[in-house]
Amino acid sequence: MLQNIYNDILSPDVNLVNAVVKLLLSMLLGATIGMERRRKGQIAGLRTFALISMGATLAMLISIYIPQVYLGLKNGDPGRIAAQVVSGVGFLGAGAIIQMKGSVRGLTTAAGIWMTACIGLAVGAGMYLISIITTLLIIFILVNIERIELRHNFLWESKIIRVKVHGILSDIQPLRDILHANDVHISDEFMKFEYDNQLTIVNFMVRSKNDVSVTTMFHEIKEKIDAISITITNEMNM
Repeated sequence: MLQNIYNDILSPDVNLVNAVVKLLLSMLLGATIGMERRRKGQIAGLRTFALISMGATLAMLISIYIPQVYLGLKNGDPGRIAAQVVSGVGFLGAGAIIQMKGSVRGLTTAAGIWMTACIGLAVGAGMYLISIITTLLIIFILVNIERIELRHNFLWESKIIRVKVHGILSDIQPLRDILHANDVHISDEFMKFEYDNQLTIVNFMVRSKNDVSVTTMFHEIKEKIDAISITITNEMNM
């Protein structure tokens, strides 16, 4: 009895036993990745990743099943439907990306969604061990590499620094010097002159590491040009 079940699970043909086992395994692997993403506060979590993985597995099972049952072929084209999964899952990945004026979030989750779909396809094709190893590698990347990035301070953030000052500034080089001195790299800059109110608003699009002391930098700017207000944000709003 157990030998028959084992043979059914490893059979290249689609049957009830191996179909259920594949769906359960893909659900478990997908949920494992989703658990890590949910822990990071991402909207796509256990249910989303589990469903994506199971859906990809089901698509692969259908790809194998149709040629075998309806066409009588042992070597059909199981890649036909699977190819549509790889391209179509990009729609879900795009939905996981949040574009904020000045920064983009969700790229890692989108990549995880795409990889989870591939894991589901691999499970559907009977590549059990490879699917499990791939899942473990993904968890390692999401957890441990982030720790390495944080430990060695490899993370750079894109921000908008907005400075409002009295009068019409003719030279913003002192502001640039302060930012550079604090290891803040300027990507672009925009200026707005309000002649009626005699105000200047300067927006710097910058990139910096997360250990930059914003408080110290703001104090330096305030002392240098007597700013009315200094803000840091993700959105450009002139």
